[in-house]
Amino acid sequence: MHDRRDQAQDTGKAAPTHPAPAADGATEAEAVVFVCAACEVPLTGPLTRLPAVPEAPYYEWWNAEEPGPSPPTVPSGCYAIETEPYGAPLVASEVPAQAMPRYGTISNEHGQYLVSQGPRGNIVINPDDAHGLEYHHASSACCGATPTGGMNQLCTCGTLVATLCSDCCCPYELHLSPDRVRAVGP
Repeated sequence: MHDRRDQAQDTGKAAPTHPAPAADGATEAEAVVFVCAACEVPLTGPLTRLPAVPEAPYYEWWNAEEPGPSPPTVPSGCYAIETEPYGAPLVASEVPAQAMPRYGTISNEHGQYLVSQGPRGNIVINPDDAHGLEYHHASSACCGATPTGGMNQLCTCGTLVATLCSDCCCPYELHLSPDRVRAVGP
């Protein structure tokens, strides 16, 4: 069971392995392009870092006239670093909790809440800023992909590089794996 209406925002500090915000708290003005670490193919155009992943826009998916993704969490031309666990695997929790940031709650067949023990440090972008990725079935719902099954986006070389979240009841985000992509100058 999934309910995005109880979403919350995480504004933790960014992981130090990625370009950092300027010391005064402003975002770094220098843009980067993310490429596949296996084959060097560009996966994005130039993107500028945000200080944190924005809160997902409020979207009444249950009242939408047309099914489809929610508005994107990250503005076009930007990226942010996810500091919390995101994606698979999901494990049972003894206390009520969100499954992952901006996602809401999920329960298993025994009514236990499930929480992510997936990777930290994912690079979150607007899915429309990605180039040349192919969907690889991992976990889907009525209108699109969910992150509960793990990475679901292939580079043209066949390497899994990202997790798309695009179902109507989920935030619209693409999480590039920090172990599968790298940042280069534009």
